Amino acid sequence: MNTMTETLRDRTQLIWVEDTRGRTAVSVVVFALLAAFSAQIAVHLPLTPVPVTFQPLIVVLAGVLLGPRAGALSMAAYVTVGAMGAPIFSFGGAGLPWLLGPTGGYLLAAPAAAFVAGLVSGRGDVAWRLFLGLTLGVSTMYAGGVAQLMMMTSQGLGAAMALGVIPFVVGDVMKVLFGFFAVFGVRKTLGRNG
Repeated sequence: MNTMTETLRDRTQLIWVEDTRGRTAVSVVVFALLAAFSAQIAVHLPLTPVPVTFQPLIVVLAGVLLGPRAGALSMAAYVTVGAMGAPIFSFGGAGLPWLLGPTGGYLLAAPAAAFVAGLVSGRGDVAWRLFLGLTLGVSTMYAGGVAQLMMMTSQGLGAAMALGVIPFVVGDVMKVLFGFFAVFGVRKTLGRNG
């Protein structure tokens, strides 16, 4: 029995390592789930209809860790499932009306943000590319959020930025720094061991 268990475990590990499409598919689903869970950790701020969540970190990490296409696919899957009615947006929001609300621009920009983060950061351990990729990924989410807030409120760029960017800059800088040190440390360690 013990030999059979070991053989099955060894074959399962071998299949997992060799099947890159399967590994990518699982990773896409995992990051879509992480995005859903991170949306539930939300805090309302005064003077803005946009809550603070951990989603920007998950979105850019999806792009950086999975690569631009798989990262974008994971966020597109998350947004699509939420648009279809699953209560996975912040505070249990769901459906197409949620995407037309104050946070919809950020959500709709999430696939593009993951793509940008993954494309710019690349796969190596070049620190400035990783930091730039994470920063541009979050900036892409800001662009989508601000554009939608401008349409919703019929106000100018300054007013939309006051609602959708300025209250979040400090927190998002901390998220980018956390993501940078975590990913860069892992990449350096893998580079030394590989």
